[in-house]
Amino acid sequence: MDIKEIRKLSDAELVAKIKETKEELFTKRMQQANGTLEKPVELRTLRRNVAKMKTVLTERKLDGGNK
Repeated sequence: MDIKEIRKLSDAELVAKIKETKEELFTKRMQQANGTLEKPVELRTLRRNVAKMKTVLTERKLDGGNK
């Protein structure tokens, strides 16, 4: 997910998207443990997407919604 797309989402949408991505990450970790994960790079991508979304939420919180 691109940072521009993330910034377009509202706070509620971001929180929901973070939850959804974390659930997907959990599923991928289970697949890796079972040896059925086809693309291990997906784990890194999902972790980075969660970090980007959390960063945007934190920026908004610190900014106080002044934009």
